[in-house]
Amino acid sequence: MQYMLLIHANEADFAALPKDQVERALGAYTAYTEALKKAGVLVESNRWQPTAAATTVRVADGKTQVLDGPYAEAKEQLGGYYLIEAPDLDAAISWAARCPGASHGTMEIRPILAICSQ
Repeated sequence: MQYMLLIHANEADFAALPKDQVERALGAYTAYTEALKKAGVLVESNRWQPTAAATTVRVADGKTQVLDGPYAEAKEQLGGYYLIEAPDLDAAISWAARCPGASHGTMEIRPILAICSQ
């Protein structure tokens, strides 16, 4: 089964880190990504641009509304994801706990519905 591991963190805290800590954090993510690849569970992953680059679209009463930025202000922002193939939720939880994002933010795990195919 596929699981999306969503990384939530405070992007302002990350932006305020000294350069050496940023490099260390990025190195930890690189090592984590390599571990996922080596285990054969990684399907896809990516890091997103800051929420200031987001665009929110909503249709209300037939009219499209476009807003700069995220829909809601939040303490933590969605910063990236890993899509993995795991046998069950326990395995997905184990991988999420190993992600560097779990130590400085929150990991959300979402099972992927199999009804959506390309």
